[in-house]
Amino acid sequence: MPEHQNTEYKSNWHEDYLKWICGFANAQGGVIFIGKDDDGNIVDVKRYKKLMDDIPNKIRNAMGITVEVNLHKEDKKHFIEIVTLPYSVPISLRGRYYYRSGSTKQELTGNSLNEFLLKKSGKTWDDVIEPRAVFDDIDEASVAKFLVMAKEKGRLTEVDGISTEQLFDKLRLVESGQLKRAALVLFGKDPGKFYPGIYVRIGRFRDELDLIFQESEEGNIINLYQAVLNQINHKFIIKNITFEGMHRIETPEYPREAMREAILNALVHRNYMGAHTQIRVYDDKITFWNEGSLQSPLTVESLKQSHSSRPRNILIADVCFKGGLIDAWGRGTVKIIETCKQAALPEPEITERDGGLLVTLFKKDVGINVGINVGINVGISSDEIRNKFGKEIITTLNLIAQNPEYTAEQITKITGKTSRTIERHITKLKEAGIIVRRGSKKVGYWEVKIKTTEG
Repeated sequence: MPEHQNTEYKSNWHEDYLKWICGFANAQGGVIFIGKDDDGNIVDVKRYKKLMDDIPNKIRNAMGITVEVNLHKEDKKHFIEIVTLPYSVPISLRGRYYYRSGSTKQELTGNSLNEFLLKKSGKTWDDVIEPRAVFDDIDEASVAKFLVMAKEKGRLTEVDGISTEQLFDKLRLVESGQLKRAALVLFGKDPGKFYPGIYVRIGRFRDELDLIFQESEEGNIINLYQAVLNQINHKFIIKNITFEGMHRIETPEYPREAMREAILNALVHRNYMGAHTQIRVYDDKITFWNEGSLQSPLTVESLKQSHSSRPRNILIADVCFKGGLIDAWGRGTVKIIETCKQAALPEPEITERDGGLLVTLFKKDVGINVGINVGINVGISSDEIRNKFGKEIITTLNLIAQNPEYTAEQITKITGKTSRTIERHITKLKEAGIIVRRGSKKVGYWEVKIKTTEG
């Protein structure tokens, strides 16, 4: 039987295996077999009588815990079984903390250690009092916005006419009259004053290393998720344009619901003492990354199907649920996958990377912006434009159609093309009578000239 999350096979005893035992005690417990190879075959252990005395004493002296040590014999070969139960208090080995995650042992340091110690004490990061904060640090407009959202969803009752202090007490955002960290993250006027890494950075990349331009958004969660979504839609992605007769229809490159869920997932479940949330936009995909590994026993595979909700920030998640922002049943990642499938897009990728969770959405047509796709009752189609001028000009025309106020300089910045290339695109489109400039260069706008024909 191969090794798995709660089992280790070792041919001989080594002092270093105390770290594995410490990791089991801090996680879900586990078993170490001494005298078995990696495949679970018995190789026999020498000096088993001495080890049966030494191992329990070493564990007790080094960590102050007791384990079950059993001697077994099969086919005249001996092996030792060390059974470690999970402990509700944090266990250290010579001042260091270890944790069993998946099939590996890791030493907990920095933010991971702080989070672990809080969890063992029955707290989460957001459930801790922020002594520097007062109610004047709370944005009342955000509170009012939340109340409207909560009433619409029917998830919060008896809130008419109550004060912010009373509401926060109802939401468990205060303790002994003092604000908790969750209150600042959710409703703070300037949560970045307390937690510098709270902002979201959005970058437009040509490839993994070539950043074209970037923007940042910051603020409390009630406002931030919408601000980030608007920023992405306005500056970073292109809406595909179709026409039914004279009616213009805009379709985003990625389902709005999938992007909304990905943003909220990154904000609600992130480690707020770690790095800022990062969103990267490429020609063929968009990625959402937040620091904070999955809460055990969740795995990447379990996120792709119905799973229990195990939020890192319990208070933040609860308030967002009551406000109708998220589902309390762990369906956020499932919704992302389902909405992309419904839009005929490739299945999103969900991976653990760099101590956090990375969600990637892919375009249908990799590397090519669909552009303006006019219907049968329109006098010119995107195929005709592409055949006559090349596929790159479709991106320029698409941006002009969506954002008539854009200047050549703005289009250059968004696409990453040279100003000379964009000016050439514009000149060709003007000469072909496809676009016309109305007004001055600074305050004017573009008009896309599309003529209807008889059906």
